[in-house]
Amino acid sequence: MLATKAVGRNASALKYDLLTVMGAFALAQEKGRQVLVLRLMTLVTARYNWARDELAVGQREIARLWMVDERTVKREMAKLRAMGWLRVKRQGARGRVSEYSLAIDRILEDSRGRWADVGPDFELRLSGSEAEAPDEKVVPLPVKGKIPAPDLADETEWGMAKALLHAEDPALYAAWVAALRRVERAGGRLVLEAPTRFHASYVASHLTGRLLSLCRGVDEGIDEIRVIA
Repeated sequence: MLATKAVGRNASALKYDLLTVMGAFALAQEKGRQVLVLRLMTLVTARYNWARDELAVGQREIARLWMVDERTVKREMAKLRAMGWLRVKRQGARGRVSEYSLAIDRILEDSRGRWADVGPDFELRLSGSEAEAPDEKVVPLPVKGKIPAPDLADETEWGMAKALLHAEDPALYAAWVAALRRVERAGGRLVLEAPTRFHASYVASHLTGRLLSLCRGVDEGIDEIRVIA
């Protein structure tokens, strides 16, 4: 597998190969996803620090580069996090922008189906070496089947928050969040419906803080989450 950090002798090759697979992946997607990946490619080309694996750019600067408003930037960055292509290294605060790393391993995995279309030599290069063996001391939690990701076409604050949680913790998402339904938004209050009273009680007691944080990461106007059954 191709190295997942652009340092050393193969750094230049990694940069070109990564941009190639991102472009090839985008061309096989629907228009909305194509634009999203193109925006990321432009941002990476312009502002990503390959040596430090760091993308630290303010929303205003990104909006100017992408020719959109800052609200669109916030949603698009949330989508990229939900896809697993961007990871937060340090959350932004007053006077400091958020810092992201580029999830090269995930980008390569998602684009694997297009490698052969670029060319047999390209596919051979990316598939040439074996991945590192996992640490046998780490025992993964069992997950029954692949947990489907939420539809990113749902651009409500709840749709985006679900996608972010799925990317961060798919097991938690599957157990407690996938079944929650958005009922309504009234001002800063978001109302969700759970399938049972027990489910609603558990989410209200243990998860509303995290869900509120995720929702506010997409829409700062949300200040309360209520869960009903």
